[in-house]
Amino acid sequence: MENTSSNKTTEEHMYVHVRVCASAVDFVILFLFNLVINWTILREQRLRSHARFVLVFHLLLSATTYFAVCFIFYLQMYVNAKLPVSACAALITVLATSASNILLTITAMALDRYVAICYPLQYSSVRCPHWPWILGVVTWALASIIPLSVFPKEATGHCDRDQLKSGRVHRMLLISICTTLILYSYVRILCVGRRLGVLNWRNRAGCRTIAFHGVQLAVYILPNFINFVLQVLSNNNTLSHKNKELFAVITFVFFSLAQCIAPIVYGLRKEELLEQLNLRFPCLASRLKSLLEWTVSVTHPGHQPRQRERRMTSETLLSRETSQTTV
Repeated sequence: MENTSSNKTTEEHMYVHVRVCASAVDFVILFLFNLVINWTILREQRLRSHARFVLVFHLLLSATTYFAVCFIFYLQMYVNAKLPVSACAALITVLATSASNILLTITAMALDRYVAICYPLQYSSVRCPHWPWILGVVTWALASIIPLSVFPKEATGHCDRDQLKSGRVHRMLLISICTTLILYSYVRILCVGRRLGVLNWRNRAGCRTIAFHGVQLAVYILPNFINFVLQVLSNNNTLSHKNKELFAVITFVFFSLAQCIAPIVYGLRKEELLEQLNLRFPCLASRLKSLLEWTVSVTHPGHQPRQRERRMTSETLLSRETSQTTV
C-alpha cells in the first residue's frame, strides 16, 4: 500500500517537473519574440495605430504573461513552496486572467476582421485613433471578472492544480461563447469572400489562410475541452487517475508548444510587420523568413517557394488596410 502511494507521488512529481520544463521553454521563446515584435509595433506609428497589430501586441503580451506565471506556478509546486494565501490568490488570479485574455483577444481579432470586411464603411468611419488600445484594456478587464469573483474566495496556501478547478463552469461558458463568435465571424467572412469571388476551392492561398486561422484558434480552445472531458471520464470512473494525469500532461506539453508558436507565426505572416522587422533587425528578419519558408515546406511538401504578390486574394482580404477595400 505504501509502495503504491509512493509510486503515485513519484509520478505526480515527475509530471509537475515536465510541466515546469515545458512552460519554461515556452516562456523563453515567447519572451524573446515578444521583445522583438512588440517593440517594432510600438516604434512604428503605422503599426501601433492599426487594430490588427495592436491585437497581435496584446496576444503576445497575454501569452508571455501566461507562460511566465505558469512557470512560477508549477515551479512552486515542484519545490513544495508554502505560499501565503494572498500570494497564492494573486498567482492564480493572474494565471487565469492571462489565459482568459488570450481567448478574448483571439475573439476580438475575428470580430475585427468580420466588421472590417463585412462593414468596411462603418469600420473606416471610427474616429477614435486609440480605440484598438482601449479594446485591449477592455479584454483584460473582462478576462479578470471570473478569477476575481471565484478564485480569491477559495484560495489557500497550497497552490496546486486543485485551485485551478474553481470556476470551471464559468470558463467553459466563456470558451463556448468565444468559440461561437469566432465561428460566426469566419463563416460570414467566408460567405462574403465567396460572393466577391476571391474565396473558392481553386484559390489555394485563400484556403490555406482560412485553415491556418482555424488551426491557430483550435490550439487555444481544444485543450480546455480535452481537460474537461478527461475530468468527466475520471469522475465517472471510466478513466483511471493515473491515465488521466498522463493524458493531461501530454496535452499540456503538446498544446503549450503550439500556443507558444501560434501567435509568433500569426504576427510574422503580416507583410507590414515583416518589412519593419527587416529594417530594424535585418539579420534576424532573414532568419525568420527562412524559418517561415521551412515551416511551409514541412506542412506543404509539394509547395514551391515563390514571390508573394499583393493581389486580391482571401489572404490580402483578411489583412489589407480598410482604406483599400473596394465597395
